[in-house]
Amino acid sequence: MLVVRMDGIGDMMLFRESIDHYAEAFGVTPSDITVLGCESWAPIADTAFPGLRVIAINEHRFARNPGYRARVAFRVRRLAPAVAVCDQFFRRAMMADSLVWISGSPQAVVSQPHVSERTRAEFNWFLAQSTQVVDTGRYPTHELVRHARFVSAVLGRSIAPKAPRLAWPVGTTGLVPDGPPYVVLNPGSNEYGRRWPLANYVALSRRLLEAGLRVVFVGAPGEEPDHAIMAPARAQDGVIDLTGRTNLPQLIDTMAAAAAVVTNDTGPAHVAIALGTPTVVLVGGGHFGSFVPYPREATPSNARFVWHEMDCYHCFWQCPKRAHRTDSFPCVAAIGENSVWAALANVSRDRIRPNLPVA
Repeated sequence: MLVVRMDGIGDMMLFRESIDHYAEAFGVTPSDITVLGCESWAPIADTAFPGLRVIAINEHRFARNPGYRARVAFRVRRLAPAVAVCDQFFRRAMMADSLVWISGSPQAVVSQPHVSERTRAEFNWFLAQSTQVVDTGRYPTHELVRHARFVSAVLGRSIAPKAPRLAWPVGTTGLVPDGPPYVVLNPGSNEYGRRWPLANYVALSRRLLEAGLRVVFVGAPGEEPDHAIMAPARAQDGVIDLTGRTNLPQLIDTMAAAAAVVTNDTGPAHVAIALGTPTVVLVGGGHFGSFVPYPREATPSNARFVWHEMDCYHCFWQCPKRAHRTDSFPCVAAIGENSVWAALANVSRDRIRPNLPVA
């Protein structure tokens, strides 16, 4: 059995719980399941999918390099799966659906995708090659609900949506010295607009320091914060800047050992929630409700979502209200610091709550 998951780590985490039902739903054993995933989360594949085989490909090279695409196609074809599955709603046909088709599987089970006028023709062609297309609901149905509906349709009985979980063996990276509890701040995102203004994160770090906590800034290479804005925070004792200095397992180690995480709407937000770490996620309105916030029935006690609702929600991040592409989206910039502080005090409970008087 081949399961195609050509998406980022956050999407993968939202999908993670549903695959536990795939063996029963499709009449295979877990060892029969091969997950075709992305190199971006390959370092944690064995932990995320224990007992399953994972093949990771570079999704960017697959999209752009014909030679690499041909090599991947040959490898996928050689798998000769009896069934190929893809339940992504937001997906690219020439990535996900093409891999299902390339597998040559006699049984192809896919979800009804999000279709625009630009993508309608290619999706119609690929969907016509599938043996079963599962409608998981209209936009903006949450991904956790979609995954549960997909499994339920194949299994023939109702499966409830579940929040992501990641059984991570907590260790130490050596990057955060021993000391008082620390809060991880993740001010980056692969989309500039989803970034809560850095000055707000710096102000939040000041309040955390005053409460007797340490602060650890994290982020991927290329997400290094503006030096002028960040300088006051870096100058403070108790602030550790790990931006661009962690690989994926080190980042997860750092979040797993944290007293709490405050993060933009990006992949590490879902990982932090899955780890069970108290997590506050700052949410914009681009596709509000599809990924964050989680539906009430699947929101774990360690997660809080903070947003500032505007009448232009569901713009799919095609925001005309920014002066520059590196500016925060107005719906993100409008989130108040006090709202974030209150959510952090609320979710942190016994870990750090005594240190966090609500403003």
